[in-house]
Amino acid sequence: MRTRVVARLARYAGRLAFVAVLAAVALPPLASAQGGPPMRTDDPGTPGNRNWEINIGLTTDRRMSERQFETPELDINYGAGDRVQLNFEIPWVVRGTDSSPTQNGLGNSGVAVKWRFYEDEKRGFEISTYPRFEFNNPTASVRKGLVDRGQRFLLPIEVSKRVGPVQVNPEAGYWITQHGPDVWIAGIAVGHQVRSRLELLAEEYNTGEVGGDYHESTIGGGGRWRIGGPVLLIFMAGRSFRGAQSGQPQLVGYLGLQMQFKKKGGQDTKH
Repeated sequence: MRTRVVARLARYAGRLAFVAVLAAVALPPLASAQGGPPMRTDDPGTPGNRNWEINIGLTTDRRMSERQFETPELDINYGAGDRVQLNFEIPWVVRGTDSSPTQNGLGNSGVAVKWRFYEDEKRGFEISTYPRFEFNNPTASVRKGLVDRGQRFLLPIEVSKRVGPVQVNPEAGYWITQHGPDVWIAGIAVGHQVRSRLELLAEEYNTGEVGGDYHESTIGGGGRWRIGGPVLLIFMAGRSFRGAQSGQPQLVGYLGLQMQFKKKGGQDTKH
């Protein structure tokens, strides 16, 4: 089983590297990469010492006969030092299918700690890990089918490397699930600062069951637009390009606000 997982991750690593090389060739010199909301891929960036970053968003995942929204999704981050980020997430989930009535309720809570344990500013190279623990809340969401029963734990690695005019930001990780199969993830994000207030982003994101044949692959684009002061509009839309009968997402999206608060004596946000 482990051999199959390693082989699959290696296959996707080759595809993601190809995307990164194309981006490096195509984009002009003023460019950067930045994962995290609104993208599904994360990066080694942290808010900076004593700074806050709060994301309030709406997410969507639409398939042939199923629709799921997280509205709102609350994502709170705090910089506990220059290289450490504390995170708490909780969504309100709305789910409907063609064969059953729409249900809604509180989603799983998630707590995480990001640690950027390697940083080479001269070469533009960073590595982090971002362990995450998700757990059920004491509500009826499991019974309603809004969330899976039990806890799960993610152990990922994020890398950011300057390659010519872009920062290439791959991430790979492994979800350990209490009930049901474990899950692997692999993604890559690139970005370009087209204006002083506007950054455009693109990513490929893959996920699948460990030891299973089914996996999902989506391609998406989005951006961050600074409305004014500490507030940014963040947005993303993507989809799988497989047929609707495959069960793959026909639309994944994010729309929300990001608020960056720098405390007196805090360091600048690190991305």
